[in-house]
Amino acid sequence: VNMADMEAETTTQPEPMVDKEEPLFSSLDIFLFTLIIGLVIYWFMNHFQDDVPCKCLCFKLFQGKNIIVFYGSQTGTAEEFANRLSKDAQRYGMKGMAADPEEYDMGELSRLSEINNSLAIFCMATYGEGDPTDNAQDFYDWLQENDDENLSGLNYTVFALGNKTYEHYNAMGKYVDKRLEELGATRIFDLGLGDDDGNLEEDFVSWREQFWPAVCEHFGVEALGDESSIRQYELKEHPDINMNKVYTGEIGRLKSFETQKPPFDSKNPFLAPVTVNRKLNKGGDRHLMHLELDITGSKIRYESGDHVAVFPTNDPALVKRLGEILGVNLDTVISLNNLDEESNKKHPFPCPTTYHTALTHYLDITHPPRTNVLYELAQYATDPKEQENMRKMASSSPEGKALYQSWVLDASRNIVAILEDLPSLRPPIDHLCELLPRLQARYYSIASSSKVHPNSIHICAVVVEYKTKTGRINKGVATNWLKNKVVTDNGYKSTVPMYIRKSQFRLPFKATNPVIMIGPGTGIAPFMGFIQERGWLKEQGKEVGETVMYFGCRHKNEDYLYQEELEEAESNGVLTKLNVAFSRDQEHKVYVQHLLRNNKEELWKLIHTQNAHIYICGDARNMAKDVQTAFHDIAEDLGNMTRTQATDYIKKLMTKGRYSQDVWS
Repeated sequence: VNMADMEAETTTQPEPMVDKEEPLFSSLDIFLFTLIIGLVIYWFMNHFQDDVPCKCLCFKLFQGKNIIVFYGSQTGTAEEFANRLSKDAQRYGMKGMAADPEEYDMGELSRLSEINNSLAIFCMATYGEGDPTDNAQDFYDWLQENDDENLSGLNYTVFALGNKTYEHYNAMGKYVDKRLEELGATRIFDLGLGDDDGNLEEDFVSWREQFWPAVCEHFGVEALGDESSIRQYELKEHPDINMNKVYTGEIGRLKSFETQKPPFDSKNPFLAPVTVNRKLNKGGDRHLMHLELDITGSKIRYESGDHVAVFPTNDPALVKRLGEILGVNLDTVISLNNLDEESNKKHPFPCPTTYHTALTHYLDITHPPRTNVLYELAQYATDPKEQENMRKMASSSPEGKALYQSWVLDASRNIVAILEDLPSLRPPIDHLCELLPRLQARYYSIASSSKVHPNSIHICAVVVEYKTKTGRINKGVATNWLKNKVVTDNGYKSTVPMYIRKSQFRLPFKATNPVIMIGPGTGIAPFMGFIQERGWLKEQGKEVGETVMYFGCRHKNEDYLYQEELEEAESNGVLTKLNVAFSRDQEHKVYVQHLLRNNKEELWKLIHTQNAHIYICGDARNMAKDVQTAFHDIAEDLGNMTRTQATDYIKKLMTKGRYSQDVWS
């Protein structure tokens, strides 16, 4: 409504009578105002209807189910375990379903107690530094904020997925287990702890074998004794379908790669053109690379320290080989439809699609299959010995576990290798597609600052390729896919489906705080962004604290990543000090932790008296632990502390956000 027009209009009206009040808005004003509001609502609904998920009241959808398996999953493993547990329920005369907590109103959780013999199972992975996974963040917040929630009557159990090399081992699973009990829920079986640094599959299978007998005892039910394969999906072929209705690799909305609409996230990635793809190392037998992705016009925002998630595709040669082994036309258009019509998960991956698209974009065909896949596929082996060995590997017997460890895991056999080495095993391809886990996004620390590169995201990665015990060459899915993303491919721009995952790995709020960055190898990635940002702040005339870098590589003349950029940053004063450990350029290996000890006095001064922030990025299993031990030694030596005091000192720095890690194993 234009108030100036209203004012002009009133001046032309005759003087109103004193006892009659003019309405503030005329009928025309109200009509126009209503029309504008209606158009805004229509535009908003039309613009976002494909991208905004609705949260349903979980109780209605859970009617008819009594085993609900919630999962907090970042890489797909927890979701996979949840699906296996919900499928198990059928063997005990129960009805189960896997549920993503992000898609439900978890405030309805207490109502599960209204369902007879109901049980909530939580398969919860821990991500990063003790954080919940993205899809469990809202559930975590709800648990923290609702102290007066009454969950008495809710039966639950938790299986946690983590990695012992990380500081906060299984923090999310442990928290959910403890918090549900505090809110009055009844734990019917002990918390399970899965360790991905050891054998996560074995941890899960061992827990699961004790869990189901406990469920039977608690609810007074018995196993039905039916150990046969249970299909969740049925195959439907589409010989005459309009190809415009067929998924070709989209993650969420059909044709979303043709008509891109923000906001971009895990369900709606942005197709970013590759503008740079160059080899970083000057020699050696590895391939280290630097890529730049163009995000112009996407409205994507990022900060230094964030992660970029990319959706890779499988090696075409591997997909083709799978089709050859199974004798299948991979261009057949199919749907796998859930046999449970009430399930909210209608398909295991976007359907309708072709087998070729499913095996290229949606299914993981490179990781060694888990024991449940071997168990389900064993029925199709026509050689009794091969069938027996497959069943044995899927069992919990010591010899079965040992055989699975040696023949599948240690030999790094993927599904293609297994089919090649078991010639009598020829399963129907639709059942195989039902059983294989989803191909997951891969995360990389962003190697740029949005202050300097607002329309570009940089990635630093090493190509994974190795020879297995069977003599095969295994290739990392994402890194080999990225390596082949040439800037222009036959006149077309190469693109990467991506989105941003926010991180807690942040530069200090006060630019005057000193920073100590430790990142050997590709662990340098986030620090390239940090250095760019500190340089930008200096250019703005801001006072910037000391910026110290510790980098490590094998040989100065081979894999000194970003050497020119780092040396330039040191020469122009952005880097106060650049320390580089070349581990194999001398007789005795020298690593970043050795340089830390050599510079202990200046480091202690920065940490203890100048409020420095410490950042570590790279390998969790060895490097991060060795670096932490070095800081314990420095605190003990120069802070006149006992070992316990030194350890507590570093832990306090972590709590205050002054000791941050972005590590992987």
